[in-house]
Amino acid sequence: MAAMFKPIRAVFAAALLTVATYAIAAELRGDHPSTYVVKRGDTLWDISARFLKKPWLWPEIWQANPQIKNPHLIYPGDVISLAYLDRVAQAQVQPGPRQEAPITGVPLAEIEPFLKNLRVVDKFEDLPYVVGLEEDRLRVTQGQVAYIKGLPETSAGTRYAVVRPTQRYTRLDRVACCDIMRAADLDFRGKRTVDFEAIWTDVVVPDKGRELLGYELLQVGTGTLSRGAVGGMQASTLVIDDTGREIRVGDRLIPVEAQPYDLQFFPHPPKAQFDYGRAQVLSVADLVKNGGPRDVIALSVGSRDGVDNGTVFSTWRVGSRAVDRVKVGPNRDETLVGKNSRVRLPDEFAGHAMVFRTFDKVSYALIMDGVRPTKVGYELKHPDSPY
Repeated sequence: MAAMFKPIRAVFAAALLTVATYAIAAELRGDHPSTYVVKRGDTLWDISARFLKKPWLWPEIWQANPQIKNPHLIYPGDVISLAYLDRVAQAQVQPGPRQEAPITGVPLAEIEPFLKNLRVVDKFEDLPYVVGLEEDRLRVTQGQVAYIKGLPETSAGTRYAVVRPTQRYTRLDRVACCDIMRAADLDFRGKRTVDFEAIWTDVVVPDKGRELLGYELLQVGTGTLSRGAVGGMQASTLVIDDTGREIRVGDRLIPVEAQPYDLQFFPHPPKAQFDYGRAQVLSVADLVKNGGPRDVIALSVGSRDGVDNGTVFSTWRVGSRAVDRVKVGPNRDETLVGKNSRVRLPDEFAGHAMVFRTFDKVSYALIMDGVRPTKVGYELKHPDSPY
């Protein structure tokens, strides 16, 4: 009986491989090269773009070839070739020397500062903070001293990262339409600043009922503790040994992480499609409102939502609700027009972004390509979404 099923399983497996192979062939670019030698500085995204119309589908090419032991590990010197079997293209990788590290999904060097410098936490108020600066300065930098309140009895020589609370991310769940996302700027104490653009929204929809997605901490420097709070002093002494920005009163301290981020991550579609209005762009790095390729954006979804490093989204401008002027006339005040006299316009595609650092409720992504800038509030969809 078992012998009867073996041919059936073999035919079934062959059929699956044939279907998968034809699907891959359909996604191949017409101008792909016959061979390509992987070079230092390449990324899987760039190489896949040479072969595929959709770079986030690259694993399907490699996984269709059982001779590749690990489709995630492609090294400089490997030769990628396209073999044709029955006029169907299949990718093959001929191993080269293993003298360098495998290539990653994105240009790691371009985003490494953001990998180190941005993180999201649930709270920060209990962290030690800068209470004063050398010679009562307003700012200090490398080689100068900051005085810290709240450090435990710590031996001299301990290194700390100096971080600054920059934004507070929240979500208000709404069943009727879509969630309300907020990114509130924080002052030097970590308290929210007055946002006059959203002040009426905050009155109508107060904090009660909002979900805290987290506080963004920007690393501004590192320092080494030279002296604790001793001899009647109430502050410890921190010598600043490296800065990306000047350090000020109110900045917080956290232990230095040896390796705070993954070195290897690979492009792939999200595991599931989110309900409309659930996944959006929260902010663009450096507190600007829009970004293009190689800019970093914060997303309103994280590991609890199934997002991991390498997840690829498409970003979309949410379609406007345009006033139907043919129906209501040209002179009607737009603020007095109800929803029955408005037309929901289609969303507009902006670009693709790939997640490179994931926290529980928030993640950071790198914009990989685009036809227009990606802005705060844009919707996140499956990379293949047609609308």
